[in-house]
Amino acid sequence: MEHLKQETVSGAQLNMDALYQICPQCFTESKDPKTGEVKHTVDFEKLRLLLGDNVAEGDERYDFTWVGKRAALQEAAKPIRKTLRPCPEESVDWENTKNLYIEGDNLEVLKLLQNSYMGKVKMIYIDPPYNTGNDFVYQDDFHQTKQDYDLFSGDVNEEGERFVKNTESNGRFHSDWCSMIYSRLMVARSLLTYDGLIFISIDDHEQRNLKIICDEIFGENSFVAQFIWEKRLNRENRKEVSVRHDYILCYSKQEVIDGTRRVCQLPMNEKALANYGNPDNDPRGPWKSDPAHAQGGHGTPSQFYTLIAPNGKKHELPSGRCWLYTQKEMEKAISENRIWFGQDGNGVPRVKTYLYAKDRGLTPETILFAKEVSTNENAKNDLKELFGGKAVFDTPKPYELIEHLLKISSKEDIIADFFSGASSTAHAVMHLNAEDGGTRKFIMVQWPEKCEESSEAYKAGYKNICEIGKERIRRAGKKILEEQKAKQGDLFSGDQKPLDVGFRVFKCADSNMKDVYYTPAEYSQELLLNLEDNIKEDRNDLDLLFGCMLDWGVTLDLPMRTEKVDGVTIHIVNDGDLVACFDHNIPETAIDYIASLLPMRVVLRDSCFSEAKEKMNFFEIFKQRTGWSEDEVKKNVKVI
Repeated sequence: MEHLKQETVSGAQLNMDALYQICPQCFTESKDPKTGEVKHTVDFEKLRLLLGDNVAEGDERYDFTWVGKRAALQEAAKPIRKTLRPCPEESVDWENTKNLYIEGDNLEVLKLLQNSYMGKVKMIYIDPPYNTGNDFVYQDDFHQTKQDYDLFSGDVNEEGERFVKNTESNGRFHSDWCSMIYSRLMVARSLLTYDGLIFISIDDHEQRNLKIICDEIFGENSFVAQFIWEKRLNRENRKEVSVRHDYILCYSKQEVIDGTRRVCQLPMNEKALANYGNPDNDPRGPWKSDPAHAQGGHGTPSQFYTLIAPNGKKHELPSGRCWLYTQKEMEKAISENRIWFGQDGNGVPRVKTYLYAKDRGLTPETILFAKEVSTNENAKNDLKELFGGKAVFDTPKPYELIEHLLKISSKEDIIADFFSGASSTAHAVMHLNAEDGGTRKFIMVQWPEKCEESSEAYKAGYKNICEIGKERIRRAGKKILEEQKAKQGDLFSGDQKPLDVGFRVFKCADSNMKDVYYTPAEYSQELLLNLEDNIKEDRNDLDLLFGCMLDWGVTLDLPMRTEKVDGVTIHIVNDGDLVACFDHNIPETAIDYIASLLPMRVVLRDSCFSEAKEKMNFFEIFKQRTGWSEDEVKKNVKVI
């Protein structure tokens, strides 16, 4: 039986797979010098021929680079041997919730999530550090000394002689920041659905660099908008210029195809609704009207003609304009009473837009005013009130701001935030679900950065940011449920599905497997025989189960149960998406039971079988009970 790799997917292999789908003819076979195995490799000469003249030549080209970019690119693609350890005791409604809270380095966590969540996240919102010159808490290998930076950037040679006087003493901080965000966005993009969106809060320190990095990773044509958020209502006189706004960059996973709308329209507000009426008693309901012509420069020849109204009146185009529709389309619209000529029929033609039309709504605008999405100060005060008057976090984003972004992106999908801080995004997801009946699910990721001992958070008992974030979700969820019950009565009565305000907690940790699991070549046969088990002593069944789920691409929010059969424990995920047994010496009755579940995947401990003949017996039982071929058993059953 094949062993699960217990290792994250290689970014380089993902790129190879994607390239193979487009250009299989540029692949060849060669022998791996390390393993001696034959594998697929790229024939760059053939690829160059396929690309024709579209290959960059020479030294001059448009490029944005910095010291450490190559290392950041390699870091994004490099697989890791880590796992996520479940923490039911810190979770809320572990058995039923679909939400996740994960503690750990977000680059490592994003890699761990790739197998299970690739192409499944509809929206990502992040509020990364704005880079005001401070060092980062992220444990990347990109940080460099001043001497390293000077050497690699070309300011000094190997003998320490300076080529150019360096007046920008903190230039290396820009490089650090760019490397930090670059690798994370590279991995995050793979998690987005084909129509997914990412929103990134930023200020002037790195806005320019972030925009260029996103153009490179997502593509310039995937740029949706740069929102301006009014984060402060009042002027600050202590600065040279009072900065009252931040930016929110928005990119889509894919470019616009056939004019498809990438963002949803916003719900109609009272002011917009006031524009709708029904003066002609149209059976399709209330409507408003807009001019039936547009700028002539955007029209085709078929959009320039004399329009004849039902009463015979001729309407000529204003100078520099064209009709919205071709003559044939316009005549059809008139016959269907979708063009309004006024009560007397002599008015200027206007197109009806119906209140109950499928695409009804307001187009989002790039300026986000504080009165609509709140401010930093309000966010801080609201969080302080939620924590009983204690200021536990200095710079939370208002959940109303993130709610606004959620409204134009998703209603039923997975929302991720891998710089989750005080968990404003989780609060926004729960609150908006309560308002509009959505079923959004969140994945929060946060490095457990320690709170300063002098801080109010530390004095209140919170040792790190993750403790604040988890407690914020607990308190916000409780408050939202109380508000909903006050409005709607008992949410848990009848067939109404209760609002999900729970979350499963996971913590990023070293692999469940001992090093020998990965590098047996470095150990002698005698040492291998003396090792009774390849699993670390401090790991339990739940650790192993979720490690296997990550490795096999099973999402972490699925329901699960355990069954006891002849003294061994069998774990069943989502009625058979994955069935696992980690006990020693599994009896035939348990194998029979697992096969009867007709599972999609099965994972066992290698020590379930004491002899090779027991493995062969297992194969035969599974083939008989499930109807699987031998190849299917090999594919669907793994061991650790």
